[in-house]
Amino acid sequence: MAKKELIVVTTNYVPGMKITKMVGPTFGLVVRSRGIGGNFMAGLRSLVGGEIHEYTKMLSDAREDAIERLEANAKGMGANAVIGMSFDSADLGDIMTEIVAYGTAVVVEKDAKASNSVSLR
Repeated sequence: MAKKELIVVTTNYVPGMKITKMVGPTFGLVVRSRGIGGNFMAGLRSLVGGEIHEYTKMLSDAREDAIERLEANAKGMGANAVIGMSFDSADLGDIMTEIVAYGTAVVVEKDAKASNSVSLR
C-alpha cells in the first residue's frame, strides 16, 4: 500500500493547486523535559556564552515530532495538505517546553489553470 503524501506549507495556498475543501484546524503537540543532565550542561555552557547545543537539538527534535503529529492529525481528518503551518512554544515550569505545530487541514487538487506546480515531500 502506497503511503499517502501530505503537503505542508507556511503560506495560505499551495502553488499550482486549488483548495477544494477546508477540513479544519490541525495541530501536533510535543512537551519535552530538559532533564537534569541537559540543565547541568547548559548551565556550564551559559557561563562561557555561545550556543547551548543540548537545547538546540532538543527543540529541533521536538519541532520534527510536532510536524509528524500535525501530519498524522491532518491525514486522519481526510486532508491531503496543511496550509498556514506555524510553530508556537512555551515553557511549562522551569524544566519543560511545549512545542506546537499548527495550521489548516485542506484538500487540494492540481489547478489546470496554474502554470507552476509543487512536488510532494
